[in-house]
Amino acid sequence: MSTEILLVGFGAVGAIYAFCLKRSGLARITVVARGNYSFINDHGLNIKSRRYGEILGWKPDRLCQSVSEAADQKYDYVIITSKALPDLTPTSIILAPLLSSSYTSNFGQPTYALLQNGLNVEQELYDAVIALDEQPKIISASVYIMTNITALGAVEHLSMHDLTFLGIYRHRDYTTCVNSSSETKILEGLAVPLNGGGLRVQVVAEIQRKKLAKNLINVVFASTATLTNYTVPALFRPAPEKNSASYVPYLEPQTASLINDYTIPVLRAMLLEVEALARALGFLDTEDGFPASLVDETIASQRRMHEDPQNTHVPSMLLDARKGQPLEVEVIVGSIVRMANERAVPVPRIETLYALLLVIQNQTLRRLKSLPPAI
Repeated sequence: MSTEILLVGFGAVGAIYAFCLKRSGLARITVVARGNYSFINDHGLNIKSRRYGEILGWKPDRLCQSVSEAADQKYDYVIITSKALPDLTPTSIILAPLLSSSYTSNFGQPTYALLQNGLNVEQELYDAVIALDEQPKIISASVYIMTNITALGAVEHLSMHDLTFLGIYRHRDYTTCVNSSSETKILEGLAVPLNGGGLRVQVVAEIQRKKLAKNLINVVFASTATLTNYTVPALFRPAPEKNSASYVPYLEPQTASLINDYTIPVLRAMLLEVEALARALGFLDTEDGFPASLVDETIASQRRMHEDPQNTHVPSMLLDARKGQPLEVEVIVGSIVRMANERAVPVPRIETLYALLLVIQNQTLRRLKSLPPAI
């Protein structure tokens, strides 16, 4: 029997995960597509992937316009790939039809899987399930994938070697490093169809350290890209050679040394602030913890990735800023600041990022509120 999966958030990441789940043949996938529902319903999704090729007019097994429409059956898993904006639209509001007493009495509560950026994205959903007198079953994930929406109904999938870490969310517990047999079964129930569809998935016993490691990239490199309005290759990519294909951005040779002497060391200092928080959380300097080598490895991996002349990836935070959409500033950057303040860990550089991004967020909200209501 196929695993029944509902996916909420049909953007670039959600599209690739939905495609792979259906591709596995092991899951029946229902997708909630809000802003792009009409187009996908009429024409399907066009996927251009470096790994899977070009797929035209792809559709999930079932397409719904809202969570309310989808809340008419039992699901084994509900995957959330929508933007994490707890300051604007909490997850419990998005999933309200599934978190009702009537849905619970008819179908029970599914296992929720949060494939979202940032830290502490699970807390609010955990509280909502507890309020139903149910024991929450929440999978948290750390996702490494490069994919963008290039036009309405069009997704570009740039990465060849995607990686997803899955782990059980344990409320305010950063130290338990063993999965019970029931937890393993829950995790494998989602990992198997994802792996079967072509995604590389690893089940881990403690997910928060993996999420903190992934957040290194977003809190430093995505934030910097957003504040400068230049993608990450602006930090690393050499200028095109004569008679070679042109590309932008790249390091202008005239002042490239200043980027290397001033900018990169400041970014490294930000990464070290996250490492200090990891130590305060109890993550050891081990391969299974938060290794000290991770800071320089992160810079090196970003350099390798973004020196590539074919790299056209735009960090999702920068993409949101360019589109005038709210940023995931609270879960990516604000969460680091709050966790550090609770543990008396100084993070002055990350606090500066947070303070500046809050201005962009504030003005984005101002503009959105000034727009006439949609008809």
